[in-house]
Amino acid sequence: MKKSKIGIVGAGPGGLACAMILANKGFDVTVFEKSDEVGGRNAKISLGNFVFDTGPTFLNMKFILDEVFGMCGRKSSDYMKFTFLDPMYQLSFDNEIMQMSSNKDEMKREIERAFPGSQKGLDKFYSRERKRFDKILPNLRRDFSSFFSFLSPKVLGALPYVFARGSIYDNLGNYFNDEKLRICFTFQSKYLGMSPWECPAAFTMISFVEHEYGVYHVHGGLNKISKSMKKVIEEENGIVRTNSVVEKLVTKGNKVIGLKLEAENSPRFFDEVVLNADFGYAFSNLVDPGRLKKYSPEKIAKKKYSCSTFMMYLGVDKIYSSSPHHNILFAKDYRSNIDDIVNGRLSKDFSFYVQNASITDNTLAPNGKSTVYVLVPVANNFSSIDWEKEKLGLKEKVYQEIETRTSMIDLRDHVEVEEILTPFDWEKDYNVYKGATFNLAHNIGQMLYFRPHNKFDELNNCYLVGGGTHPGSGLPTIYLSSIITAGLIAKKNGLKL
Repeated sequence: MKKSKIGIVGAGPGGLACAMILANKGFDVTVFEKSDEVGGRNAKISLGNFVFDTGPTFLNMKFILDEVFGMCGRKSSDYMKFTFLDPMYQLSFDNEIMQMSSNKDEMKREIERAFPGSQKGLDKFYSRERKRFDKILPNLRRDFSSFFSFLSPKVLGALPYVFARGSIYDNLGNYFNDEKLRICFTFQSKYLGMSPWECPAAFTMISFVEHEYGVYHVHGGLNKISKSMKKVIEEENGIVRTNSVVEKLVTKGNKVIGLKLEAENSPRFFDEVVLNADFGYAFSNLVDPGRLKKYSPEKIAKKKYSCSTFMMYLGVDKIYSSSPHHNILFAKDYRSNIDDIVNGRLSKDFSFYVQNASITDNTLAPNGKSTVYVLVPVANNFSSIDWEKEKLGLKEKVYQEIETRTSMIDLRDHVEVEEILTPFDWEKDYNVYKGATFNLAHNIGQMLYFRPHNKFDELNNCYLVGGGTHPGSGLPTIYLSSIITAGLIAKKNGLKL
């Protein structure tokens, strides 16, 4: 049986993982990427001899990545070098520092040191959240393109865990009374671009999987995952075309039949098209006006979106050996900071993340030098913040906070190269809708069946992967979206993954 010809728009994590799986099954796969680097928000940034990840720097749920490679008859460890990080990261408040560990005994000791009497809540956290995870994970693997998918016993049995009352912060109150200790287990909502006071309680499982399975660093940066996936695709006779801008989807009636590339006069025809472009951008720009109703540009604009990020990539002429690999520093009033972001204001008192990966990985910078990666969660471009006006002031405030609150007390004196990325840049240069770097928000009305489906509703032969479809944003869930979509295409062709 002749297998379908597949065109994939975007060489982000979702597009690459889907292409890997389909190419391994014998499909004729071509991936089109507008940039000269694969990876999208998981691509490499090179500043001279310094190498940075554009976006994600945490690898958790590594077993999902291993599964994707395993589906192609390969081991991820044959393509990349991994280092298990423990402690996973350091959390800093104005008057307290916590070393967060995936070693349960170490974590208990650290809680008892900082919050005496609270360590007993950790056992309850593990027990209850493991049960939630075990119930929900199978449903993150499920295709929700049909409402009937809600009627299976496994889904119905998981619904109380998915639609649990309250927020992540509320849920952590079942385990810990102290506000700061709760925040230690709720900040992961930033992976979804949401407030822990709004993010559904179901997502407490993100914190659980970090503590249960740990966090890894990929040598050379997480961008090596994208490069490794490209290598597998090409080993399987698939094609990855960089510097190839897709102008629009070619349709015939309700069916997608191909892709029109910006640099080519004639369209390229495909049996199936997979979109790994940012969801809001894709359906506001790649489809002829008037074609869509449920996901028209006007309705897309009314969806709820994640926050954005203000990024600083710094090449430094020294190594800060006393600063941990991953550092999260909270605003003095974390709740107010989050409220500012949700309401489109630029906080004077902000939280931020600093990665000092060169203490683990000497391949990122020249000998004796290091990379410092800084991320500040900020409002997306639905706000009225003028980033051309504000970016230099915020940059200086970030430098001041780093030098005051970390061991990098002389950072500005040692920066050799610097690049800044604002929400405007995310939107303009990366085609991220409204600069919402974590895509559609993960509120109850935009989860499972209610999130855009892997098999797109309004156009036949059109499939989605990435953070804008089920099961959601974050590398592990994006890989799951690729497994689901590849499975749907395989099934249509009489195959089972």
